Amino acid sequence: MKLRTWFVLPTWVWMAGLFAAPFAIILAYSFLTRGDYGGVEQPWTLENYQRLFDRLYLIILLRSFAMASVATVLCLILAFPVALFISQAPRRKNLYLQLVMLPFWTSFLVRTYAWLFLLRDTGLINTFLEKIGIIHSPLPLLYNSGAVLLGLVYGYLPFMVLPIYATLERLDPSLPEAAADLGARPWTTLFRVIVPLSRSGIIAGAVLVFIPCLGTYLTSDLLGGGRTVLVGNLVQSQFTTARDWPFGSAVSMLLMLLVTLLVWGFLRRESEQLS
Repeated sequence: MKLRTWFVLPTWVWMAGLFAAPFAIILAYSFLTRGDYGGVEQPWTLENYQRLFDRLYLIILLRSFAMASVATVLCLILAFPVALFISQAPRRKNLYLQLVMLPFWTSFLVRTYAWLFLLRDTGLINTFLEKIGIIHSPLPLLYNSGAVLLGLVYGYLPFMVLPIYATLERLDPSLPEAAADLGARPWTTLFRVIVPLSRSGIIAGAVLVFIPCLGTYLTSDLLGGGRTVLVGNLVQSQFTTARDWPFGSAVSMLLMLLVTLLVWGFLRRESEQLS
């Protein structure tokens, strides 16, 4: 064996044990039948995939894609000005980056629970608004789609900021200056020069945000209170409460297939446009 093969071999073993083998198990489970007391048993069947076309599950899938798309767009709108500010900051650039990465130092679960204390009826926001007389009864800030969307944007916003910042940091400062010398206004320079040149960072950030938002279940479970069911919650409930492992495996396989096709098609389109 070549020396290069020996260096790559541990990676292949790691990928086979932690990705290929679990993937093969889930794929096999998706074609089996639910046992009388949970688990899987024969015969082999396509019924699990046929159930995916039920109206209830299609609505959950569409809701998940819509929620992930909106969260990705909101993260982009919020992250781009932050990344642009940090990239052009004359001083304390490292401090600003540390502030962006500061949430990573705390457990995602703890940060999600913090929003529960902020948004609940007796939480900080409702209590403050009642104290100053703006409202007379608590606002329904929790256990709805808005709370789930807020949690997703808060949780995955740094994943959008960092790739865009990395792209803007390498941007040649003479290009915006040249646009200004040619008479371009600041907004024109932003949308005609800076944004197109940061396209690779935007794409990377969108992928990093969209995929985990699509498969999330913790945020929607805690902040949605069971009222906002996403595809991640559907998979989690099938493997735990319903104990229907074959159907949960089928949902997982469908989700992985759709995400793979979407990302592949999107990246292929972008590579063709760049070439």
